[in-house]
Amino acid sequence: MASPSDPIPLLPGMEHLPSALVATIMTKLDIRSIQSLASTCKTFRSCAAHILSFVPTFHLFDIAPSMDLLRPLLPPNPYLRSLKVDCTRLDDSSLDYMIRPSLQELCLYNCADCSGKLLSLLGRQCKDLRFLYLSSVAEKRGRSIDVLDLEELLSGCSHLETLILMFDVSIFLRHNFARVWALAPGKLLSLEIGYISSVMVTELLSPALGPQQSSNHLRPSILPNLQKLCLSVDYITDTMVNTISKCLVCLTHLDLRDSPIMEPRMAFDLTNSGLQQINIHGKLKHLSLVRSQEIVPTYFKRVNDLGILLMADKCSAMESICLGGFCQVTDTGYKTILHSCSKLYKLRVFHGTHLTDLVFHDISATSLSLTHVSLRWCNLLTNLAVARLATNGDLSILDLRDCRNLGDEALRAIGTLPKLKTLLIDGCDISDVGLSYLGKGSTNSLVSLSVRGCKRLTDRCISSLFDGSCNKEIRELDLSNLPNISDAGVLLLAKTRIPIFELRMRRCPLIGDTSVMALASMQVDETVWHGSRLRLLDLYNCGGITQLAFRWFKKPYFPRLRWLGVTGSVNRDMVDALARSRPFLHVACRGEELGTDQWDDLDDVYMQDEEVDEFEQWLLGAENVSDDEMEDDVDLEELLE
Repeated sequence: MASPSDPIPLLPGMEHLPSALVATIMTKLDIRSIQSLASTCKTFRSCAAHILSFVPTFHLFDIAPSMDLLRPLLPPNPYLRSLKVDCTRLDDSSLDYMIRPSLQELCLYNCADCSGKLLSLLGRQCKDLRFLYLSSVAEKRGRSIDVLDLEELLSGCSHLETLILMFDVSIFLRHNFARVWALAPGKLLSLEIGYISSVMVTELLSPALGPQQSSNHLRPSILPNLQKLCLSVDYITDTMVNTISKCLVCLTHLDLRDSPIMEPRMAFDLTNSGLQQINIHGKLKHLSLVRSQEIVPTYFKRVNDLGILLMADKCSAMESICLGGFCQVTDTGYKTILHSCSKLYKLRVFHGTHLTDLVFHDISATSLSLTHVSLRWCNLLTNLAVARLATNGDLSILDLRDCRNLGDEALRAIGTLPKLKTLLIDGCDISDVGLSYLGKGSTNSLVSLSVRGCKRLTDRCISSLFDGSCNKEIRELDLSNLPNISDAGVLLLAKTRIPIFELRMRRCPLIGDTSVMALASMQVDETVWHGSRLRLLDLYNCGGITQLAFRWFKKPYFPRLRWLGVTGSVNRDMVDALARSRPFLHVACRGEELGTDQWDDLDDVYMQDEEVDEFEQWLLGAENVSDDEMEDDVDLEELLE
């Protein structure tokens, strides 16, 4: 087998291809693939430099580039339509260079060091923008956003259809904040806000009359064509829900989430009356109402089965429903939803404290074809409920986390689901035997599995899941908080030769250096070295990790690794040295969860697969081309020398 540090070989004859043909092929690839190909020879490097001047899309968000790195990758390009960048290492000085008049789609992540200048600059220069995503704007101390910056954005980007502001907009002055939304483009179809107070929402949609306007004055319609609204607020209230329902006449998708810091009073809570106002225009297809337990354990105590019954009368055409924290709703309310909403294909219930097996007793008698079911923290459910659910053969996502009474028989039923792609059973009472049912079952489409905190599992669960007769190729596996999983289990995993992209094993006391070495050397067959396929590895608080393991995180091992979780106290100097030697590797050592929280938002955009590296697919499909021969982690600075 070739050494991982050997140069990348070209497929036979590729170096002799005409430049025009090479350039045509490279235009079909993404930025990461273009740079990988550019590292192979001077001809490809020259073509890559030329292509960057007219490529229509530039997506580079799996690393956080500095401006010095980004500058040569973003030459003047009048054809650039879509730009996606992680701005962790960028600030206001980078904006003039990134923001182009030709852009129609822009996603800037982690803009903590950018001020309100970002918004105003977009309004002045990106007149043709259709899609805008901004996160963490001005979150770093000393940065600020003036409401005039927002006004310039809303008035300048007149073609905007989707606006996602994933930061706290309550920093704006309340009265001015409501006023500027009257300037929002009429074409805006989707609005998502990271945090906003419920009072600001109400004022935004029903602005107060000016001092010279009479009560008979016709108010301008705010967001007249908005179809999707997703908000995280302080309190979900009747007043806010009523205002949204009455003012947004075209709404088809409503997603509201709150995290109260104390038990809300009547005036700041959702009741049966507010629930009755939902979907008064009859166009709603997707509804999510969630009270998070993130800060304190609070619930929607003023909503019961009657409220659900009143809402269901208007929701017969609903396709997706998510209810979280409705502690007074019983089987009667949930059954009403299942029997009233004949088009329902996504059902999510969190903290369903009164939800029992009876809800699904006669589900086979309905016309439902559920594809996505999430029943988290529903501790009254048993294996029987899962057996009933499994009659929906189209299920592709099943989330049963923290349903403590589910055991091996539930997995026997789940094993019959041929289209299942994601299974989350954290904290369930399952054993190695249960996973063997899954391994021998029909779930050959399974790509994501989480068994975090299933204390009865041992090393044998690996062989139970990946026995010799199964065809599963799980790409994301979470084995965290399993006290009986050891290095021997990881060795078994390596021998299965399954190309895993994300592996989480945090808080496993028996996992040590041997596991790291096994993963670094993992093969898929006798000639292809696939340890490098891992893009995320979480080993936080694993008891056996020592300084020896850190040697295996140096190049050329794990070249695709973008996220690594370790315990900083093992050796802080080595952690810092690793971060310096691999600047595009996110090294987390404080126990934070790695990557995005992919399990808490399984709807819509969050269900999309990771962007495909076309060049990687091409090479992996070519005969006799080794994965270790493809230096995917070559520093981008080197490619530009």
